[in-house]
Amino acid sequence: MPLEFKRSWSDEDVERFRDSWVRFVESEMLPHDAEARRLGHVGHELWSRAGELGFLCVDIPEEWGGAGGDFRHEAVLHEEMARRALSGMSIGVHSIAAHYLLNHGTDDQKRRYLPRLAKGELVGAIAMTEPGAGSDLQAIRTRAERHGNQYAINGSKTFISNGFLAGLVVVVCKTDPAERARGISLLLVKIAPASGSGACSIRSAARPRTPQSCSSRICPSQPRTSSAASRDRAFIS
Repeated sequence: MPLEFKRSWSDEDVERFRDSWVRFVESEMLPHDAEARRLGHVGHELWSRAGELGFLCVDIPEEWGGAGGDFRHEAVLHEEMARRALSGMSIGVHSIAAHYLLNHGTDDQKRRYLPRLAKGELVGAIAMTEPGAGSDLQAIRTRAERHGNQYAINGSKTFISNGFLAGLVVVVCKTDPAERARGISLLLVKIAPASGSGACSIRSAARPRTPQSCSSRICPSQPRTSSAASRDRAFIS
């Protein structure tokens, strides 16, 4: 017999949210889980539907497009997916990317991207792990070098959760290796398929220390999967 217990941190509002989320999980996620596992991703439609119903960025303030909840609401999402062994939709990574923006982004970046993350129009990902560096971030080798008013990103990343569907990626890279930990930056990069080719075009939403909008292109192209490493050179203006 399953052990039932009352969570000390829950209340009526959180439990109503849980009921709504469970209905979504069982009607929208579970029936398509086998197909998602076969494809290797859950598809953009599920992200859009979740955003439409207010299940993304649940602990981001309403003024930035979020649901205005707190960590309890975020915990409910993970509890109910884990209860059903659903792991294809990495809402946690999506939320972490949103919190990088919330805590460190400019107001312009927040206005431009947080509402779209909350709606599921953009899927967030974090390019941090490398073939030779995991938890030791000072060992990463990906570099962002300045060329005039551009940055060139050069390196390899692997195990990028949400990578296949990502539209906004937080790239961890070195901008000043001599500064060790202080020389590591987060570069916010917008990604979209390039029409008529297998390549990707990217737009930088921010560059280290001085945010700037721009257009750029990744070449050569690599599949944006969560399990394959890629080595690309990207020029960020």
